[in-house]
Amino acid sequence: MDKLHDYLLSNAKDDLLPWTVQVDAAKQFGMTCRMIEEAVLQMGLLPVRYQRNRQTISTNQQLRLFRSKVAVIGCGGLGGYIIEELARLGIGQIVIVDPDVFVEHNLNRQILSSISSLGRSKVEVAEERITKINPVVKVTPVMNALTEKNGKKLLQGMNVAVDALDSIQARLELSEVCKDLGIPLVHGGVAGWYGQVATQFPEDDILKKIYARCKDGNGIESDYGNLSFTPGVVASIESAEVCKILLDQGSYLRHSMLSINLLDMEIVKVQLS
Repeated sequence: MDKLHDYLLSNAKDDLLPWTVQVDAAKQFGMTCRMIEEAVLQMGLLPVRYQRNRQTISTNQQLRLFRSKVAVIGCGGLGGYIIEELARLGIGQIVIVDPDVFVEHNLNRQILSSISSLGRSKVEVAEERITKINPVVKVTPVMNALTEKNGKKLLQGMNVAVDALDSIQARLELSEVCKDLGIPLVHGGVAGWYGQVATQFPEDDILKKIYARCKDGNGIESDYGNLSFTPGVVASIESAEVCKILLDQGSYLRHSMLSINLLDMEIVKVQLS
């Protein structure tokens, strides 16, 4: 281990370590790049890919993100952006759950969709995308729908779960699974020009309050449709909530919901307690 440390230190530029050095170290010492990255962060060095994080996120916090496990439920309009942002942020393990394949009407808003991905599993395409962006992220693709029956197995050991679903019933089932496992849940929804974000901790019932009067299983997105930009806005706020929870920083959208109106550029925080 001392030889590895010496090698990394001798090849660091100040306290930054290029990706090429990580790859070479993995080959020389018979380790995975993921193992090398953890060693780098433990030494107080920083992979160059996170250089622009450092004024906001310390190296110790970057290590904490690397050791975190996040589940993203849904890999469409919201989920695609969330997965990409979490991978670029440096979340170490991401579980992606979605039973669907890409179809043509996904192309207007789902960042992971493309002509070449039509007919392909969304979770497989997401895994490929993450590998290209940040190869040290451990990805678990699950081409299945999350239910109360399989939810506990799929989410066991997660630090945070993220709702990127489009069904009220599925969201409520996810909420119950998270409550049973004691996992914080970051909720997001989009419809046309509008979006919402809220964070539920295990002892809360935020999702039930939000959807108490809703009977339509598909939510209002079935009436308003979805535009290209709304998912990106909502997904970014969800990703920020995940980061804050993992680092125990800032104020969460707990007992409240951020209501987003991009048509009139109005963002309102609504109390739900």
